[in-house]
Amino acid sequence: QVQLVESGGGLVQAGASLRLSCAASGRTFSSYDMGWFRQAPGKEREFVAAIRWSGSSTSYADSVKGRFTISRDNTKNTVYLYLQMNSLEPEDTAVYYCAATTRYPLATRQTHYDYWGQGTQVTVSS
Repeated sequence: QVQLVESGGGLVQAGASLRLSCAASGRTFSSYDMGWFRQAPGKEREFVAAIRWSGSSTSYADSVKGRFTISRDNTKNTVYLYLQMNSLEPEDTAVYYCAATTRYPLATRQTHYDYWGQGTQVTVSS
């Protein structure tokens, strides 16, 4: 059974940090490129960051570049994807989703991903 389970969201003040995690199991996710997306109320889901299956390359949306860092741990049967979020802003408030794909390297489009988690809420107050 394929599972991607996000955790680590919460309510923080502007300027704070959060670390999101995504536990991926049920496939050989160590061979999958993975990414983070987010969806704010009333807005479309948008790309945040992506990482190659090996962790060798990453990609970021301009809005988070320099503040967010994506990383992964392939050493266990369950693959862990992380998103370290620093200097959070109210505009970062959204539900954050992790996703996985074997089809497109460092994909930025939702349609390029095959598996999705259920999301974790991040709320940043001003």
